[in-house]
Amino acid sequence: MSVLYLVISSLLLGMLVGKYTSLEFGNLYELMLYLLIFIIGIDIGKSRGLREELKRLGKMALLLPSATVVGSLIGGLLASILLKVPPKWGLAISAGFGWYSLTGPLLANYSPVYGIIGFLANLTREILTIIFYPLAIKRIPKEKAIVMGGATTMDTTLPLMVKFGGTEITLLAFVHGFILTAIAPFLIPLILQLL
Repeated sequence: MSVLYLVISSLLLGMLVGKYTSLEFGNLYELMLYLLIFIIGIDIGKSRGLREELKRLGKMALLLPSATVVGSLIGGLLASILLKVPPKWGLAISAGFGWYSLTGPLLANYSPVYGIIGFLANLTREILTIIFYPLAIKRIPKEKAIVMGGATTMDTTLPLMVKFGGTEITLLAFVHGFILTAIAPFLIPLILQLL
């Protein structure tokens, strides 16, 4: 639990530094993210029987992303009904699956307002995953709790899931995030063009 407090404190400290200073880090966060993924890749590569691990994942590797897509879209549709927003926007925002750096700019091509909302909604999904994943796995299986992270389970929330869920879910979380990351750039424009 102390790691959770460290993560939240780091986020809040970063927000304060960003608000009250003029420090510019450019694309340093991307380099750090690539380094993090590289380290996780080394961890996956060290594991014995990678091929057997992929076979063991089997259906779960496809069921979890499918459940995430369906659950996210249902959530987006319900949110649009509750907030009295056209359904296409609720569905398109939820189709980002937590990938805020794609969803915001992509939606902004159609509507600047919904671009901002899409960015914030997907950023919030990532932040809530960081806060609640360690708590959720106390009540539900750690493999199933992966869905809360959406596309972020391939990169930003992966270290958190490995820390609290164990190294045995690393590959499953990565595959889950990879599949959703591949779907989102096509699904968002498709929703906006069809509805």
